[in-house]
Amino acid sequence: MPEREHQVNQAFVTLADSLVDDYDIIDLLDQLVAHCVSLLAAESAGIVLGDARGQLRAVAASSEAAQAMELLQVQADQGPCLDSFSTATAISVPDIGQAADRWPRVVDVLTRAGFAGSVHAIPLRLRGQAIGALNLFHRSPGPLPERDLALGQALADVATIGILSERAIRRGEVVTEQLQTALDSRVVIEQAKGVLSQQLDAGMDVAFERLRRYSRNNNLRLSEVARQVVAGELATGDIAPEATGDIAPESVSPEAVGRQNARADPSSCVRR
Repeated sequence: MPEREHQVNQAFVTLADSLVDDYDIIDLLDQLVAHCVSLLAAESAGIVLGDARGQLRAVAASSEAAQAMELLQVQADQGPCLDSFSTATAISVPDIGQAADRWPRVVDVLTRAGFAGSVHAIPLRLRGQAIGALNLFHRSPGPLPERDLALGQALADVATIGILSERAIRRGEVVTEQLQTALDSRVVIEQAKGVLSQQLDAGMDVAFERLRRYSRNNNLRLSEVARQVVAGELATGDIAPEATGDIAPESVSPEAVGRQNARADPSSCVRR
């Protein structure tokens, strides 16, 4: 079996395996963006979800840069993710520079952030109803091959099925309780990233990778690992044994956690 075909099969198996009773939406979406980066040659990927009132929230990203780009689109009320969500169709921009008139604020920041290539948005949808969108960022311009677009949509469809129930789709409503759980989990994860970033004297991307690696190696939910870090139940040496010294989580001041609380406030990433 060719290597790419094997990777594609593994991606679907991994996503399907996550759809068990009481699964974690954040883990599911984290896996989705990771698979999209590796399989679709994207530099970064991010996801926004809409709540029952149609407000968009940034809930997953493969990197800090991608998360910033998702938040920017939500706050600026413009961008490929928003268009994909509102139309329930894929939006492909082979050269982001050509979309300056369409999304002036977003294009300007994307370009300055180094994403001057292409951007593609794929809806998370079921039966024509979009509940969110997946953004793929590329540093080089160019179209997204048809087979990659189809694969990205198929992966997004699997995740969508995991988020929606039949009752929720009848009136086009999102499962509010599940969405709130996902948002609450994201808040705790952002706090844990801040704690580890301070303790390891490393960037937020590095901190997130340590959290994700520990979660997978120990078969624990990412949100549960984050909760233990914030609560001081999990030592930095357990998360990152290669770090110099073993800094106890208690060494982080309440003020530091409070700052992470403020940064992770879900109200800061709501499209109104």
